[in-house]
Amino acid sequence: MAYLILEDGSRYEGTLFGHKVPVTGEVVFTTGMTGYQETLTDPSYCGQIVCMTYPLIGNVGINDIDNESDGVRMRGFVVSELCDTPSNWQMKKTLDQYLDEQGVTGLYGVDTRALTKHVRVFGTLRGRIVEGEPTQEDFDLARAFEMHDQVAQCTCAAPYVINEGAELTIAVMDFGLKRGILKSLKRRGCTLKVYPANTPAKTILENGCDGVMLTNGPGDPQDNPEAIAAIRELMDKVPVFGICLGHQLMALAMGGRTVQMKYGHHGVNHPVKDLARGTCSVTPQNHCFMVDPDHLPEGAVVSHVNWNDQTVEGVRYTDRKAFSVQFHPEACGGPRETSYLFDDFLAMVRENKSK
Repeated sequence: MAYLILEDGSRYEGTLFGHKVPVTGEVVFTTGMTGYQETLTDPSYCGQIVCMTYPLIGNVGINDIDNESDGVRMRGFVVSELCDTPSNWQMKKTLDQYLDEQGVTGLYGVDTRALTKHVRVFGTLRGRIVEGEPTQEDFDLARAFEMHDQVAQCTCAAPYVINEGAELTIAVMDFGLKRGILKSLKRRGCTLKVYPANTPAKTILENGCDGVMLTNGPGDPQDNPEAIAAIRELMDKVPVFGICLGHQLMALAMGGRTVQMKYGHHGVNHPVKDLARGTCSVTPQNHCFMVDPDHLPEGAVVSHVNWNDQTVEGVRYTDRKAFSVQFHPEACGGPRETSYLFDDFLAMVRENKSK
């Protein structure tokens, strides 16, 4: 028998699978009913123990095409029921085998409904997965857990280029990107120059680009002062579009503020209203921090609002060619109804380039 223990002393019983070693991390829940492979390979979960609210996980195994990154960055994966007879024509391995390969500890047979309700009431908590009866040392390790600079663990090691020779050149600052962002820009006819997160603005501008894409990524946005400084300079020079962490970093670069949420938004079913279009879309999200609506930068207006809790989901900068959203318009996995934002960005880039 094994347990997930939380820093407040609560515990949840289950059975180990995957790598089967003790792990410590920040415990969050995600509400997606599909797309567990995309969830596993989303770098924004770096350093976290993720609880799936959907009860049956693993039923289609793991394939070679749905990964959003090169591997799993989360530390633990908690599910209610683990499917022991997965079946899908694209399946290459079971979830159990995949987590073992990736060095990620899984725990199944957990009352995930009770765990999720606990986190909703008390907020995001630090936790630890252990085999056997937890000790005082285990609880001490959970309470002492801290993690910073997750972006450095998830960004690319060196610059690279995709789809060279296309009509537009977009510089992509990689804070822990999901491949769906690159695919969305490539299919719209863009050359992509992807840069590590700490690349200076001078380097990006000297190498040439028509616009800049700021990607998603993990952790506290305020842990990235070099990126914030680079973004501040880039926003004065070229059109910029930010997603998730990129959205938060843009606000900080312009003098705004970010704050930690009680338990964040994680899943693929969050309703967001586009205030200009008057439409409401179901969106994928994964973040524990948000832009503070009471401390928006000068020249910034809220463009999108979360229809569950009224938090800021998008900002447009009226004095610059720049905008950002908190959700994931690349939409892997999930609906594609917010992909128009990539078209809006490239229209802005073309207009700026034609001047």
